[in-house]
Amino acid sequence: MKIISIFIAVLLAVGVSAQDLLKFEVSAGNTDRIDCPVSLSIDQFNYNTDSLKLALFEVKGKTETAVPFQLETASGAKLWFILNGQTLKNTKRTFILRKMLSPQMFKSGISAVQNNDALNLFSGEKPILSYQIETVNPPKGVSPLFKRSAFLHPVYSPGGEMLTRIQAPDHYHHYGIWNPWTLTFIGKREVDFWNLMKGQGTVRFAGLISQVEGPVYTGFKSLQEHIDFGAVGADAVAMNELFDVRVWNINNQRYMFDYASTLNTPLDSGILLAAYRYGGGIGWRATEKWTKDNSSVLTSEGKTRKDADGSNARWCIVDGESGTKEGSSGILFLSFPANRMHPEPMRVWPMDANGGRGDMFFEFCPIRHKDWMIEKGNDYTLKYRLIIFDGKMTAEEAENYWQAFANPPAITILKY
Repeated sequence: MKIISIFIAVLLAVGVSAQDLLKFEVSAGNTDRIDCPVSLSIDQFNYNTDSLKLALFEVKGKTETAVPFQLETASGAKLWFILNGQTLKNTKRTFILRKMLSPQMFKSGISAVQNNDALNLFSGEKPILSYQIETVNPPKGVSPLFKRSAFLHPVYSPGGEMLTRIQAPDHYHHYGIWNPWTLTFIGKREVDFWNLMKGQGTVRFAGLISQVEGPVYTGFKSLQEHIDFGAVGADAVAMNELFDVRVWNINNQRYMFDYASTLNTPLDSGILLAAYRYGGGIGWRATEKWTKDNSSVLTSEGKTRKDADGSNARWCIVDGESGTKEGSSGILFLSFPANRMHPEPMRVWPMDANGGRGDMFFEFCPIRHKDWMIEKGNDYTLKYRLIIFDGKMTAEEAENYWQAFANPPAITILKY
């Protein structure tokens, strides 16, 4: 009897220590996938159980391989993982979600380190980007109106090339990767948050809301305030912005991060973002190394540096000469289909910009051709994904990255 009791106890222990929740397939669809983030809703499961922990496995024949994953529970429970490597079009991959007593633990691939000035994200020892928390003052002798916080700089390529620039002498108000709005109106009064030298407004960091670090992604959310200097009485908040950055833990050959901006206004009258060739979206002042002679542009519509300005696109590759072993580096900008005016209008500096040097500036500008009224009581969101690379990127690769962002692989539940 004792032997039977022990045998039953062992069976019970095995049954409790591993419980399959569901089996599912991920379909690539009609496009190739490369290191593609995928999410699965798990609201129907008790993922908060203390005794058993979730584990994810990819199934290939009789082989199961543990897969890093990360839970996001802010608005419904989502399990995120990377469909790693290349997944060819019209193919499928199979996964099992399981509860276990002791699942394999994965370390965070991207670390976040905050100092007094900035929140810095790293891949191992290599810097990826910094988010500026403290106000950066302009160089000595330049008007203090040009000071600013709440922007991304520096942003690096995987090979260590710095791709952003701030406070260029020709445009002291340019700050790496940033997104102020230019021609805006509160009632009939103009407020310019972009051209800081006007003294009408600015954008400032107002606090970190959250920070997350895990094996699939690392990121942060912050509050950014768009300040109206001309309000009656003290300076006033014209718009609040939830700024959300998420760096995905893919391979070290390329970096991938998502950039989302959600605006609302406390103003009863709202605020009009008037049509203009600059404003909001996502803007980038590129490295001072790049000119018309050593950089290039290619859009989803086949436009180049010569004719991209003012046109619309789903994606845009901007690259140029670098000190990396590949000899060039760049950024692919992806616009999300739900963005206003998608495919989005762009501002791309012409070949003769800055006295004929042809320095590089790029922006997705959703108000380039049409006004946008921001009304009290509503949220307005813009989403972008950036792929940072060394060497060259083909149009086919860019399209595959956009498809992964806009139309992620489909998930089919096979078994509960």
